[in-house]
Amino acid sequence: MILKMKLKMFGFVIGLMVMSIILFFLYTNNLVPHKYLQVGKISSTSVLAEVCDMIMTGKKVILDENIPMTSFGDITCQQYLMLNHYIMEPLSKEEAEFPLAYIMVIHKDFETFERLFRACYTPQNVYCVHVDEKATAAFKEAVGKLLSCFSNAFLASKRESVVYAGVSRLQADLNCMRDLMASEVPWKYVINTCGQDFPLKTNKEIVQYLKGFKGKNITPGVLPPPHIIRRTKYVHLEQRYPLFSFMWWTWMRKMPPPHNLTIYFGSAYVALTREFASFVLQDQRATDFLEWSKDTYSPDEHFWVTLNRIPGIMAHYTN
Repeated sequence: MILKMKLKMFGFVIGLMVMSIILFFLYTNNLVPHKYLQVGKISSTSVLAEVCDMIMTGKKVILDENIPMTSFGDITCQQYLMLNHYIMEPLSKEEAEFPLAYIMVIHKDFETFERLFRACYTPQNVYCVHVDEKATAAFKEAVGKLLSCFSNAFLASKRESVVYAGVSRLQADLNCMRDLMASEVPWKYVINTCGQDFPLKTNKEIVQYLKGFKGKNITPGVLPPPHIIRRTKYVHLEQRYPLFSFMWWTWMRKMPPPHNLTIYFGSAYVALTREFASFVLQDQRATDFLEWSKDTYSPDEHFWVTLNRIPGIMAHYTN
């Protein structure tokens, strides 16, 4: 009898514990309100940090209707712009008086490009998009359809079949730069991007940052470290095949750079003044240096910074 009573008591305690665990689980997952972050409605530059913090602490992050659509379907450009909340007027006088130019070199992932373009877009800026000649017909069509909705965005007039680390990547930037120089938009700086970029600051913050350089370029670079010297010391050739392309390193030594230029290496992604862009496209030193760079490895990583450090061009120089 005593044993049976103990067993019943034990079973009661176990049942009570199980019920408590179930109630606790239901309470924490359904009754306690979760904090949600509606990403599409937050414009603060700290949004990425907030999202990361919420993920790390187990809070839920939801995406609302402001996330761009990835297909036009049968809607018009006007409907598309409204549904995706594009900025259609300058947000400040400061931004309106300091328009920017963008070069976007892309080759795949239309949805990623669409989000980049929407994040960077303001009506006072101007945008040149270079689509790799090797890109699929569907990708080219989608990009062209998107840009047709904007009077201040266009495809590059000349397309390159881009080889990674080849001069064709630099030439794509230069093709767009030439088109942008012909634009009626009086842009102050040109910024080049790739298809996988995304801005971490608003257009106004970018404008204020660039104004702080007071007409100087952002072309960070250094004298070439030993392991980099071979990029311009030996001939490198672009190799293209139906399914792939690459750079071929030879043992042929190159002649010294023209005009006794000192080679620097730095970032391929830069912010350049309109005056410097004109110099790059028209000055004989820049033209000769581009020709010399055509059989080097990744010339976009030495072209901008080397030209920017030519004596006499120092007014445009910044680290």
